[in-house]
Amino acid sequence: MSVTLMFLGAFLAATVEMVEALTIVLAVGVTRGWRAALIGVGGGVCALAVVVGILGPSLVTYVPLDGLRVVIGTLLLIFGLQWLRKAVLRSSGLKAMHDEAAIYDREVAALRDDPLATGFDWTGFTVSFKGVFLEGLEVALIVLTFGTNDGRFDIPIAGAFAGLVLVVTAGALVHQPLSRVPENTIKWVVGIMLGAFGTFWVGEGAGIDWALSDGMILVLAAGYLALGLLLVWSLKPRPTRRISTPEEVTP
Repeated sequence: MSVTLMFLGAFLAATVEMVEALTIVLAVGVTRGWRAALIGVGGGVCALAVVVGILGPSLVTYVPLDGLRVVIGTLLLIFGLQWLRKAVLRSSGLKAMHDEAAIYDREVAALRDDPLATGFDWTGFTVSFKGVFLEGLEVALIVLTFGTNDGRFDIPIAGAFAGLVLVVTAGALVHQPLSRVPENTIKWVVGIMLGAFGTFWVGEGAGIDWALSDGMILVLAAGYLALGLLLVWSLKPRPTRRISTPEEVTP
């Protein structure tokens, strides 16, 4: 069960982040040309692979298992609560929904203001590289935490790679921002999953013997879902009742 949830968590996290990276890359490709944009994508992916390749084995080798679980559980809690916070604020109406089409338009306008240089377009390369690397860095850290705790990196890497392939394929087919992706719903799912995994691993590292073993992850996930829904209900603006004045009620 935990293997399936691990794959799903990495897959969904990669899907959300790569949708945002795709928006930036499309803007660069349309306005500056595809050569620099695609080279920037390749550089960003290689840099992320280096981060995972260097940090992953080092964590497994040099950090004691219980301490490692506390550290990576805390990291997952931080990521999960951040994602859940954004999802709650958007669902309650206190924060605007993420609009990939609007972000794309802003990126295009900004890139068009920067004149094209002769030779290699370093501006297009840099924007594309930063978009892929920075959006993917959080996914890389999630892959690291999942893989380090379980002692295997193939499952979270496969999940993240599947998300990457899905987004790239969709982007290549439609040639426009994936504005219809239910990003806030995915943020709900990923935030709940990361929070549940993080709590579970922090407890394991602290010596807690969970009663249901891995099944406790589902119980914790249900708890985070209930907490999130309660927060949405409490944060949603309530319609104000208008109090009639004595003049208004007098016939």
